[in-house]
Amino acid sequence: MDKLTEIMEWKRKEIAPLVRQVSNAELEAFKLQKDARGSLLEALKRPSGLAVISEIKRRSPSAGQIKELGSSLEQAERYLEAKADCLSILTDEKYFGGSLQDLEQVTCAYNARGQGVPCLRKDFMLHPYQVLQAAMAGAAAILIIVRALDDDTMKGLREAADLAGLDSLYEIHSEAELETCLKHDPKIIGVNNRDLAVFKTDLAFSEKLIPQFPENVVAISESGIWSEGDAIRVKQAGADAVLVGEALMKSESPASLIEQFHNAT
Repeated sequence: MDKLTEIMEWKRKEIAPLVRQVSNAELEAFKLQKDARGSLLEALKRPSGLAVISEIKRRSPSAGQIKELGSSLEQAERYLEAKADCLSILTDEKYFGGSLQDLEQVTCAYNARGQGVPCLRKDFMLHPYQVLQAAMAGAAAILIIVRALDDDTMKGLREAADLAGLDSLYEIHSEAELETCLKHDPKIIGVNNRDLAVFKTDLAFSEKLIPQFPENVVAISESGIWSEGDAIRVKQAGADAVLVGEALMKSESPASLIEQFHNAT
C-alpha cells in the first residue's frame, strides 16, 4: 500500500464518527465572512515575482519531526512579518501533527485584529462536513487531492466550498490528474513535486505540467522549494506561486527566504 492510500484509509476511519449531512444553508452562512477571512485566489495574484504560501507543518511522513512548535500563531506571525502572501496550515494530526485548533488560533487572532489572512486548510478532504469544519475554523480555502478522489467526491467538495465562499486548490502530480482536474473548472491548481506514493521530490513535475495549464488558472508549485534557484526554476516554468513548508519551518530567517522567492525571475 502506498503512503497516500494509507493516509486516505485512515482519514475515512477518523472522520466516520463525525460526518453528517450538511445543508446548503449551513455552508452559505459563511459567505458573509468571505471579506473578513480574505481570498486565497486574490492573494496569489502578485503583479510580479512569485506569491508565497507559507506552510505551518510540525512533521511529515517523509521528514519526520520538522520543528517543535507550541502555538501555531507564533509561526504564523513569523511568516506574516516576513510578508508571506497567505498561509497553509496542516490540520491532520496522525501524520502531520496538526489540528483544527492550529488553524483556529491563527484565524481568530488575525480576525480579531481586523487583519484577516487567507489560510488554506491543508488536510485530506473526503466529505462536505470537512469543508464546513474548514469554514467554521476560518479557512479561506480547501485542498482537493485529485489522485485520492473520484469525480463525484471532488464535485461534492467543490460545491460545498463554493457555497461557503471558500476557494478550492486542486493538487495534481501527473498529466492524467491534470486532465481529470480540468473537468472541474479549477481556478487554482498546484503541482505537488512530491510523489505521495513514495514521497520522492522532483521539480521536473512542475516544469512538465504547469506549461499545460490554461492561462486563466493560478499555478502553484508545491514541495521541494528550498532556494532562490528552485524558485527561479518553477517561475520560469510558469508558476504564479510556491507553497513552501519544510524550508521555511527550518529557516532561521524566513524573511530572507520569502524575499528571494518573491523576487524570483
